[in-house]
Order: sequence, then C-alpha cells, then structure tokens
Amino acid sequence: MPWSKTSTKIGNILFLAFLLLASCQNREEPVHDFYSSELFKQVQLAGLFEDSKTFVDCVPKQNLQEIQSLYLTQREAPEFDLKTFVLAHFELPSVDDTGFITDTTKTMGQHIKTLWPVLTRKPDQYHPYSSLIALPNEYIVPGGRFREIYYWDSYFTLEGLMVSGQQTMAKNMVDNFSFLVDTLGFIPNGNREYYLGRSQPPFFSLMVDRLAGNDRDLFVGYLPYLLTEYRFWMKGEDQLSNTLPSNQRTVMMDDGVVLNRYWDDLAGPRPESYKEDATLVAVKSVLPGKAYTDLRAGAESGWDYSSRWFEDHQNLSTIHTTDIIPVDLNSLLYHLELKIAQGYNWKGQLDSAQLFLDKAGIRKKGILKYLWDEEDQFFIDYDFFKKKKTGVLSLAGAYPLYFNLATKAQAKPAIDRLIRDFLKDGGFVTTLNETGQQWDAPNGWAPLQWITVNGLFNYNYHKEGLEAMERWLNRNEEVYKSTGKMMEKYDVVNTSLLAGGGEYPLQDGFGWTNGVALAFLEILREKALVEEMMQTNP
Repeated sequence: MPWSKTSTKIGNILFLAFLLLASCQNREEPVHDFYSSELFKQVQLAGLFEDSKTFVDCVPKQNLQEIQSLYLTQREAPEFDLKTFVLAHFELPSVDDTGFITDTTKTMGQHIKTLWPVLTRKPDQYHPYSSLIALPNEYIVPGGRFREIYYWDSYFTLEGLMVSGQQTMAKNMVDNFSFLVDTLGFIPNGNREYYLGRSQPPFFSLMVDRLAGNDRDLFVGYLPYLLTEYRFWMKGEDQLSNTLPSNQRTVMMDDGVVLNRYWDDLAGPRPESYKEDATLVAVKSVLPGKAYTDLRAGAESGWDYSSRWFEDHQNLSTIHTTDIIPVDLNSLLYHLELKIAQGYNWKGQLDSAQLFLDKAGIRKKGILKYLWDEEDQFFIDYDFFKKKKTGVLSLAGAYPLYFNLATKAQAKPAIDRLIRDFLKDGGFVTTLNETGQQWDAPNGWAPLQWITVNGLFNYNYHKEGLEAMERWLNRNEEVYKSTGKMMEKYDVVNTSLLAGGGEYPLQDGFGWTNGVALAFLEILREKALVEEMMQTNP
C-alpha cells in the first residue's frame, strides 16, 4: 500500500529519503494517498477484519489507483458487498504454517532454540504494491500478527541469538537496520511503509555494542549509521528557542538543556489502528491533530499504551505523550552519545569523541535534574508543558540504573522501591496502575525485566536481581509447560492468568521473550559454573 504524500506533513529529509528508497527498489509510486482514500477509510471503519493491521498488510492484486476507481464506480450498486470487493482485489496476509509442533518434553531453552528457524524470514522480495519495505538479509520476526521486523524488539531478540551461537543472524539484524538508516535516514517502527512517520526506542547502539564487543573495526564500521540515527533524534534542535521550546523530537528545557520526547512525523490515525484511533478521537474534546500525534508518539515509545502517557493516569482519552520527557528515551540517547564518542575515540578522532562525551555529560545532568523525583525517590517522566513530574511510577525508572546514570544515593531508594512495589510473584510489573492497557499492571514484559534486573546487578544487588530473574523465568516456564508457547507478555500478579489489555489479542512466538529467557538462562548457567568452581577449589 502506498505511503501518503499529500495529506500528511513530513520533513523534507524524510520525504527525500523515502523517494531514495522507492527509487532503489524501482517502486511504481501511485499518485494518490491510499491511506486517506474513501475505500481505505470504509474498510477500516467497518471492521471487516478483527485486527485493523490485517488490511494494511494485504497485498493489492493490481494498481491501487485502479482498485480505488473500481470501488468508486461499483459501490452504489445494489448488490455491492464491501468485503467481497476487498477479497477480490487484495491478497490477505499469509498465515505461517511451518508445521511446527511444540514438544513440551523439551526444556524451555531447547524449545526456544528450535523456534529460531520458525521465526526466521528470508531476504525480502520486492513487491510494487506491498506495504513491506524489503530487507536485504534474513531476520527474526516477533511472531503472531507481527510479520515484519520491529526495532526495539530486535535488541532483546539479539541477546538471545548471541548466547545461542547465532552471531551470523545477529549481524544480519544489525545490517538490516543499517540498511534502513542508510536509505531512510532512520530506523522505522518496523519495515512497513505505514510506519514511516515514527521510530521506536533507540536501541541500535546497544545492538552494535553487543554484536561488536571489543572488535574495534566492526564497531567503527557502524559509526556512520550511529551518527545518522543520532541526527534523526536531534533533528530540529537548531531551531529551538524561547518562543519554540519544542520541535519534533527535541525539547529545550528552561535552563537551555535539550532533552528528547517521542513524536511522529505523520498526521491522522495510524493506518494499522485506524478504527481504534478514529473512534477515540471522536470522543476526545481536543483538536484531532494533537490527539493523533499523541497516539502516534505513544506508539513510537513502544509502550502503546500506558498510564505513563495519560494526564489522568487512567484513561487513554487523556493521552498527551508529546508533552512528556521520558526517562527511557533520554537514557537510551545518553548511551548513543557515549557509543558515538567511543567510535570516534577508536578511530583516533579525539576532538569529535570529546564533543559527544560532552553531549552525554550535559544530557546526564538534565536527566538527574528533571527526571529524578526527590519526594518519590524514583526516576519519573517529566511534563515539560506543566513543568512537573507526571507522577506515574513505571519500570522506565529502571533505565538510569541500567545505564549507570543514577548516583549511589539515588540507586538505593530507587531499587528499594522496585523490590517493594514492583516485584511480584511472576516478575516486575510494568506500572503500579491497573488501567486495562497492556503496558500497565498487572502485565510484565521481557524487555523491562532485562533492563530492571541488569540495573540491579549494576549496583551490586545481585541476590535481589537473581531472585527477580528466577521469578520471571518460572513464570515463562509455567506458561510454556501449560500451553507450549512463549508469550508476548505475562500477568505477573495473578499467575493463574496469562495477560491482557491492548488493541489486539495476546500474541505468542515470541521474539523478545525468547531472547531474554535465553540470556537469563545463560546468566544462571554461568553462576552455577562459578559456584561449582568455588566448591571444587575452596
């Protein structure tokens, strides 16, 4: 399906980058915007498919302009049926049928390793009418409705690949993201054209770091892509002023420090969630433009959706994502700045290395000033519009621990809070608010377990980190043994249930759950080896 040119606002650089990609792939770009067409709106609003993502993943059987013309001609006919028309002119997304059958006599770790081929996709074949952005290398998909690569998911998947001895696949993943950076100027949410307005939490520097390790040549080879990623997140910074304190993903704070927020360069409902967005905005008493941008920015955060982004901490209708300076995003960009400095240092360009070390230092001061809450003794997102903390405590508060940003004086009360309030029988709960949204209580998610547990390790809370890790692995194991599946998320409070909330049914597969489980199991294996060695050589 074509990307919008006429009804959306997007920066010239992104627009030209997309044209470059289309040119490279010889795309016959339609002259109209299908996502704002009458046919597209009617199909999505009618709810012809249980999942709104189904239609945007369909492959048109002919030029979309021709299909649209046929629709406008035929729709008034008495016998016209919309679903019949769609099925005649679009090919539904294929359902993966590998014949894979779970053998629960295998350990969970063995099961995950047998899943890698099931979740592997070959290099994409370009199709002129598909919404899929073709990638040059094999890759791992999350599973279920997620038929394409996803940005931040892939870091956690990569952790599992690395401990599985799948370094070639891990490098394929990083190289695919480098390809997207090179052709688009950024890494989109996923390799679909309807994701071209937004990215996801910037984990690319962590992927490069994990893959390259101490291989200086390999790491430095990715430096140009790290720089392009950084420019994407900082685009608009040079235009910030007292009269324009926020611009795209950049925000100038009162003291002149520039921090970042989530954003989306496109307007209107998300094509893959068109009905959900349009229905919500219809009942919101705000300008639709702001509401759609906040929904899209919430999707860029990866936490779609959470009380983190709600003004009243309970209802999606109060979403105001773009007013918020998030803890996780700025911690990730701090890491990106450090890794760019490292790359320049390894190249011997010391002035450039110092420049990015200085940037990281300024950002660290900003994080500690604006995102540490002295009263709650925890890292909390900041509403720069209201000039105060949002008040929502979440596992995003563990990111400064993961990146060693917190002082020792801050780490102790923050970790005490994590253990006292967030750690449940099945692992760490995402927030303390139960809203019905999937990124709130009672759900736990693999990526946040990884961030939080390793944050505890960084500050020498090894016993507590291992206990939390084992609770999460036990939860994974219980569900695996009872269902034969690895889930996208888990109810960590009531361990007799699976999980719930969100815009779509619970998904299984599942890339980042698999990756984190294997990485945690490797930590436990290494711990056991150390204990055995100590017993052998007291």
